[in-house]
Amino acid sequence: MKRAFIIVLDSFGIGEAPDAARFGDGNCNTLARIAASPAFRAETLCALGLGNIDGVTCLPTTAAPRAAVARLQERSAGKDTTIGHWELAGIVSEAPLPTYPEGFPPDVIQAFREATGRDVLCNRPYSGTAVIRDYGEEHLKTGGLIVYTSADSVFQIAAHEDIVPPETLYDYCRAARRILKGQHAVGRVIARPFVGAAPDFTRTANRRDFSLAPPRTTLCDAVSAAGQTVHSVGKIYDIFAGRGIREWVLTHSNEEGMASALTIQEQPFTGLCFINLVDFDMLYGHRQDVDGYATAVAAFDRWLPSFLEKMQPQDVLFITADHGCDPGDSHTDHTREYVPLLAVGDLVHPKNLGTRTTFADLAATVADFLGVPFVSDGTSFWKELTDA
Repeated sequence: MKRAFIIVLDSFGIGEAPDAARFGDGNCNTLARIAASPAFRAETLCALGLGNIDGVTCLPTTAAPRAAVARLQERSAGKDTTIGHWELAGIVSEAPLPTYPEGFPPDVIQAFREATGRDVLCNRPYSGTAVIRDYGEEHLKTGGLIVYTSADSVFQIAAHEDIVPPETLYDYCRAARRILKGQHAVGRVIARPFVGAAPDFTRTANRRDFSLAPPRTTLCDAVSAAGQTVHSVGKIYDIFAGRGIREWVLTHSNEEGMASALTIQEQPFTGLCFINLVDFDMLYGHRQDVDGYATAVAAFDRWLPSFLEKMQPQDVLFITADHGCDPGDSHTDHTREYVPLLAVGDLVHPKNLGTRTTFADLAATVADFLGVPFVSDGTSFWKELTDA
């Protein structure tokens, strides 16, 4: 009963990628930034070998790491969640998804108005917390939907839960998803519900992502087509538009995601469990909260032994990330960084695999381990993991 578990620590970058300047980034290092916080703890991750990864100088090395380690470099033309996860699942995106630094064009906004029967407010790149602060009262008075974007390929819709119940907001997102195709095929349409009264509006945990379907076969598709089970936890189901996923749990926090991972671990299955822990990015990276990010990593590190202790002889755990989001740099957007790879299990021989030139190597490796036919844009390192 072979089982692969992939845990994505959303935005856990480990240092500036060689092409970071092309993406508007420089001197970015999510790990180094949070490691300087007094709230940072990573004893378990360091015991696995996080400090042994090439380029990581902010953590101690260990002479006897429990995991095989590597540094992954993104090859796709983007640094967003969708493209990062697609590459982890085997697809390198040669062209970036569309972004809207001046807001969405009039024809898109008019089509959205007609589909929802509501006016549109804002329509500019904006911080998620700032946009409800600046437009929340007008939304309450008029019922207009707050539409905004960011440096990523996203169409975000914010609405107060008393004005637009979450299920209605999700319907509006589905309408936007149908509109946003062709040249306007953004990576994600995101529901951003909020509550409260001015000036103390707060976003709720009822966020939902409605993603563009991947352009071709992913690791999830391949594992499912081979008759094996694919579980997803967190926003993985949304990122892949549900494709290839047989069982899913939509979570509202890292805590829920970690609890769900333990529940799935106790179930007998052959195949893949793909987990995203989003709080690092959503609550701390974008909000430039260094100590909050460090605290969240410490919580994951304290939880991790409970998962490792319950691993079965043919289980392999892969811990990685999808991009960076340095909480102490000069902007609130994602950052173009290397990401870590830690691979641990009875079948894995601890070693340093150096720097891999695409995230897609992970997908090829998992398919190889599970014995699943799959054409990935990466190269499997499974044999390297198992060679003593």
